Amino acid sequence: MKRIVVLLAGLILSLGMVTAQKYAFVDTEYILNNIPDYKAAQEQLDKQSEAWQKEVEAKYSEIEKMYKDYQAERVLLAEDMRKQREEAIINKEKEAKELQKNYFGQDGALFKKRQELIEPIQDEIYDAIKDLATENGYAAIFDTSSGTSMIYTNPRYDISDEVLQKLGYKN
Repeated sequence: MKRIVVLLAGLILSLGMVTAQKYAFVDTEYILNNIPDYKAAQEQLDKQSEAWQKEVEAKYSEIEKMYKDYQAERVLLAEDMRKQREEAIINKEKEAKELQKNYFGQDGALFKKRQELIEPIQDEIYDAIKDLATENGYAAIFDTSSGTSMIYTNPRYDISDEVLQKLGYKN
């Protein structure tokens, strides 16, 4: 009986401590969209991506032309010439796929460029959020930008504008 009373008292005290914790949330998408450097970096990434995409599409257009020419001349070509042309088309296709992978693959140039331009901004935001959490005694700060993790949020606890102010931006 004594154990149950002690256990219940401990449970009540721990619940009291949990409810005394402060929580807040931020919208990192909103924060990023209010940072001019982020917009500039995103525009730079978009331009670079578009240029690389055009280059890859040009390679595939070239392959398509080679294939159409091959199809038109195929009946006139000797067996060894047909094989050479087929190999040339296959090699060009491999080159195009490799180029596409180098630009847009998992560890491609676009990924690396995004890390170079965007990651420092995200790190600044994280540091500002961490500082605000420490200064204001928040137990947790949630991100609502994905929208899937929060069912309801009271705007009173949104500290996104405070994060922007901490970073030196006015909104």
